[in-house]
Amino acid sequence: MNSSQTLLGYVYAVSGSTVNVYLLKTVQSGITIINGSTYKIGQVGSFVRIPLGYQDLFGVVSEIGVNAVPESIKESLQTSANWIKIQLVGESIGSLFERGISQYPNVNDEVHIVTEQDLFRIYGKSSNSHVSIGRLTSAEAVEVKIDINKLISRHSAILGSTGSGKSTTITSLLRSIIGENSDNISYPNARILLLDIHGEYSEALHDIASIFQINAEKNETELSIPFWTIDTLDLINFLTGGIPEDKLFYIYDKIIELKLNSIKLRKYPGVTEESLTVDTPVPFSLKRLWLELIDLELMTLEGPDRTQPALIKKGDANLLLPPHYKPYGLGSKGPFMNQNAPGIKRQLNNIRSRLIDKRYDFLLHPGDWEPELDGTIKRDLSDLLKNWLGNEKPITILDLSGIPSQVLVRLIGSILRVVYEALFWSRDKSEGGIERPLLIVMEEAHRYISNDIKGFGEKSSAAKEMVQRIVKEGRKYGIGAMIVSQRPYEIDDTILSQCGTFIALRLSNPSDRESVKGTLPDQLITLMDMLPILRTGEAIITGEAAQIPMRCKVTYPGDKHSPNSKDPDVSKNWSHPRFLEDYERVALSWRAQSPRAKFIDSIKREPIDDQELELDE
Repeated sequence: MNSSQTLLGYVYAVSGSTVNVYLLKTVQSGITIINGSTYKIGQVGSFVRIPLGYQDLFGVVSEIGVNAVPESIKESLQTSANWIKIQLVGESIGSLFERGISQYPNVNDEVHIVTEQDLFRIYGKSSNSHVSIGRLTSAEAVEVKIDINKLISRHSAILGSTGSGKSTTITSLLRSIIGENSDNISYPNARILLLDIHGEYSEALHDIASIFQINAEKNETELSIPFWTIDTLDLINFLTGGIPEDKLFYIYDKIIELKLNSIKLRKYPGVTEESLTVDTPVPFSLKRLWLELIDLELMTLEGPDRTQPALIKKGDANLLLPPHYKPYGLGSKGPFMNQNAPGIKRQLNNIRSRLIDKRYDFLLHPGDWEPELDGTIKRDLSDLLKNWLGNEKPITILDLSGIPSQVLVRLIGSILRVVYEALFWSRDKSEGGIERPLLIVMEEAHRYISNDIKGFGEKSSAAKEMVQRIVKEGRKYGIGAMIVSQRPYEIDDTILSQCGTFIALRLSNPSDRESVKGTLPDQLITLMDMLPILRTGEAIITGEAAQIPMRCKVTYPGDKHSPNSKDPDVSKNWSHPRFLEDYERVALSWRAQSPRAKFIDSIKREPIDDQELELDE
């Protein structure tokens, strides 16, 4: 190739990684054709090459026109059209490309267009640690690959407005990671946990994922989150609606007592009476906890020493029936009130209300994980961890769409705590995250790690605290986080700042764009000015997993594996004939808190004849 075909201009000034370039007068901004391929010239985000002997420096155009002119000569110029500013991002010797630079260009060094041959040197790197995510917007023949080692261990964020293609990007990326989109790369030992807030991914990933869902259907497994695995204070706050600190120890003492009874009946390896704490994940009966505490509250005493319970009828823990005592008297004859009662009757009534509320069965009555009154269980903690972390398929989806919104944040914090604690304490075992790393994909993250989210009576939510812990310390224990959000502005600053790789799709809101800009070096901020004009499924990828900052068209997984997040086709759906409708089905789903609830005998939906409709009216 004739080098004069690719020559753009010459270096005028160098300041750190910033280079001011004056273009040849014959070069016009737009598109040029070289060897049958088209290239963009002088546009923000396009690449340039500066040859230095056996070495080539590569940079990205960050500004054009007046802002690209050196301050010292601005006033003397008649036109600023032939100036560009570039940011150096990497270098290559031969076919080996590396981020960062070891030397700087000199004044009057040539600056060239980056051709497809050059782009293959940058993006064509192929190794077992790289997976394909799409193709370069500026050269669709060039496949874009990212380093999953850095994507997972250094954490990442996928950010974009509603409708920008986040769900499709995640689906495509996860399929690439496990090797489905590649002919020669496969990760049979991959381990990915996806927190699916809206139930978007079950259809798209059902062939490669184990799915856990409330009110599960035939291809899914019932989602259970045993209450005795979560933080005890968080559980008590949820059950009681909040309790004074000086009353809390009454419940703590009773929980420890019940857990001690459990470990006497069944040996739990690793637990002794001396090591047991209120947070040790040992099962105990909530029903028995409630009954024994409410018994203290309702008890009346009689007899000369006021020590004999004035019991009429015992309570029933299984039926959640309180005991019945003789009412206390106002005189000296009694019966008398129990002076040792902790004074938490209102909170205990709240516990009973939670226990009979069917919406919380997945937590308070978790199937085989629900303890009997003596604390014995059919399935233990190891079974739960195997479901979430060790099932046969590489991806585990926890479909949280059926969880009531008022408890969602608390439950996500509990799930993350279970996973983190399991991998933290097993870090020296083959099941731990060091030997088999885990990627946690957190959809709609702004809902539970926002700057404004707080738990009941807490300075911050348990979910946010756990995510902060994961992004700060998870790397050491083989836990990677992928934060997914349509509102990066609302994401906790500490969490976003710990993400090493950003996949930014279209972002229309200025505040959201500023949040993303804050994660980049100053010299590359102008790249983010393209965010409002990106096409659906198009992204700017920056950070440690990317060779250099790039604009990429994400490879779509196809209709068969598309997530359930598409916009309804209004014109199509409004244009076909109306069908018979049965709003009892609507009421059924609302009452059942399930969009898939059905009557046993459903109506046959047939088109309505417009003439019949007019006659009926």
